[in-house]
Amino acid sequence: MPNRSVYFVSDGTAITAETFGKSILAQFPGKPRLVRRPFIDSEDKARQVINEINVLGATEGKRPVVFVTLVDLSVLAFFKAHCKGLVLDMFNTFIEPLEAEFAVKSNHRVGRFSDVAKSQEYHDRIEAINFSLAHDDGQATRNIEAADVILVGVSRCGKTPTSLYLAMQHGIKAANYPLIPEDFERGKLPSMLAPHKKRCFGLTIDPDRLSQVRNERRPGSKYASLANCRYEVNEAEAMMKREGIAWLSSTHKSIEEISATILRDIKPDALAIY
Repeated sequence: MPNRSVYFVSDGTAITAETFGKSILAQFPGKPRLVRRPFIDSEDKARQVINEINVLGATEGKRPVVFVTLVDLSVLAFFKAHCKGLVLDMFNTFIEPLEAEFAVKSNHRVGRFSDVAKSQEYHDRIEAINFSLAHDDGQATRNIEAADVILVGVSRCGKTPTSLYLAMQHGIKAANYPLIPEDFERGKLPSMLAPHKKRCFGLTIDPDRLSQVRNERRPGSKYASLANCRYEVNEAEAMMKREGIAWLSSTHKSIEEISATILRDIKPDALAIY
């Protein structure tokens, strides 16, 4: 695995192939070399990628693994006939059984983004991204009542990337607001959050990890010291407990896992799929 090359080849963006492929590869140890090749929608383009894969396989002495999402059957057949890598056809693995189950032929549409800009879901997602950017790190409070969720926690605990992921992937209007030492001295939530406490969700983090992250930003500062990080994390967790705000630790969780937990709590019956 550490020395293997893995390709994600698609006639679209290759996001589907890469996302699904990475999920499968995560079940194995090691870290292979990953290569994305999108928009392979003709035999000429396929031939270039095939040559690249075949030469690399000969050089490395191990055939590359190739996840493909190619809708055009002629391009797919050409690819399978000439590629010397391990070709895993992700679409037809599922499309053919579903065609039989539904008794309907699929439309074999290349990509899924050609008409998405016309959909309401797409516009909602763009609006959510703009909202989350405008309400990052407490920089704006106007229209905060429109937020689906307000992430709270100490600085550098993962609020911003989680907010943007929720907006980009699920169309969730996510604001985030930092808890600072002045809030702990007052012993209560910032006044602008109090009316919206039911929409607040807390993030926390291991103090040692927080100190490490902050030292990358401001090395040697009080802000990044382990003692200060322990103080802020303890106070933030105590405040969230007092206020009845659900929270979780971002220390050992991915953004995807954190977001799934938040979605489960704020929209348990939502199917936020785009």
